[in-house]
Amino acid sequence: MRRFTLHRLWAIVLKEFIQMRRDRVTFAMMVGIPLMQLMLFGFAINSDPRHLPTAIRVADQGPFARTLVAALRQSDYFAIVREARTEAEAAELLRIGTVQFVINIPEDFSRRLLRGERPTVLVEADATDPAATGPAIAAARVLATSVFDRDLTGPIARLRGREGPVNFQIHAHYNPENITQYNVVPGLMGVVLTMTMVVITALAITRERERGTMENLLATPVRPAEVMIGKILPYIAVGYVQLTLILIAAHFLFRVPMVGSLGLVYLVALLFIAANLAVGITFSTLAKNQLQAVQMAFFFFLPSILLSGFMFPFRGMPEWAQWVGSILPNTHFLRIVRGILLKGNGLAEIAQEIWPLLAFMTVAMAIGVKRYRQTLD
Repeated sequence: MRRFTLHRLWAIVLKEFIQMRRDRVTFAMMVGIPLMQLMLFGFAINSDPRHLPTAIRVADQGPFARTLVAALRQSDYFAIVREARTEAEAAELLRIGTVQFVINIPEDFSRRLLRGERPTVLVEADATDPAATGPAIAAARVLATSVFDRDLTGPIARLRGREGPVNFQIHAHYNPENITQYNVVPGLMGVVLTMTMVVITALAITRERERGTMENLLATPVRPAEVMIGKILPYIAVGYVQLTLILIAAHFLFRVPMVGSLGLVYLVALLFIAANLAVGITFSTLAKNQLQAVQMAFFFFLPSILLSGFMFPFRGMPEWAQWVGSILPNTHFLRIVRGILLKGNGLAEIAQEIWPLLAFMTVAMAIGVKRYRQTLD
C-alpha cells in the first residue's frame, strides 16, 4: 500500500488551483458573493430608518405651532418634504407612497396649549411596513414631552408634565395593528417569483447544452426568437400558478386584506415574470454549466431580496443602495402588490412603479434575445 506523501498531495492541490483558474466565473462568484453580502449587511442594511419623507398640514400659525414644526424639521426621523393644504391631498400622498407620515396641527393649537387642554396632534403613518414607521413613531412620542420645554417657562411652566403639554395621536393607515404578515406575505410574491423564474430559466439552455440536445434544437427549422419565446411561455404559466397559490394562502391562512383588484395584480405580474425570465435566459447563455447558472441567479437574487424593501425598510438604506434597489424589478413589484392589496390602489396610483418595471423588462428582453441569438449562431 502506497504511503501518504506531500509530493502527491501538492500535485492534487496544484491541480485544483489550475481548475479554479480555468473556471473563472465560479471563482468570481466565490469571491463576489461574500463581498456583496459584506457590503450589503455592513453598509446598506439599516433597521432604524431616519429622515423619512413627511408632509405637514398646519391650521395654526401660533408660536407653539411654529416651534413644533421647527422641531420636526430638526428631527433625525422626519424630513418634511411637502405641505398638504387639504385632508384629501394628505391622504393621496400617503396612498401613492410619496410620504411616510402626515402630521396635522389643528386650529387654535397654541391657544389650547396655553389653557392646559393638551391639544391633539394627529400623526398619520403609512404602516404597510411596520419596521419603517415604528422607530419614528416612538421618537414622535418622546418629542411631544420635551419640544416645548424652552418655551414653557415662568408662569406657564406648570404646563409641563410627565405626559407632556401635547397629545400625539398616532393613526396607522393600512395596517393599524402592525401585523407583520400583512407586509411579508404580499412581498413573498416577488421573492418567490424572482427565485424560481430566474433559476429555472437560467438552467434551461445550460441543461440542453450539457446533455447534448442543443444540437438537435439547432437542426430544427426554428428561429432564435421562437425558441426563446417557446421556452418562456411554459414558465409564465408556472409563475401564475405560484402567484395564485400565494394569494390563496394570503387570504385564507394569513387573513391578508385584499382591498384592490386582483386582476390588476395578475396583469402587473406578467411584466414582472417576463422580466425575471429574460434575466434567467441571459444567465443561461453566459454560463458554461448548470453550477455557474445557479451561481449567477443567486448573485441576482441576493440584492433583489435585500435591497427591495422586503426584509429591511427601503427608506432606511443609504442613497446609493436605494439607487441600486430602484433598478431591480422586485422593488417596484413589491410596492405595486402592497399598494393594490393593502391600500386599494388603482392603475393611476401604481403608474409611477410600472414604467421602471416595463423599462427593466424591455432592456432584459433585448439583452436576452441578443445573447440567445449569439448562442444559437
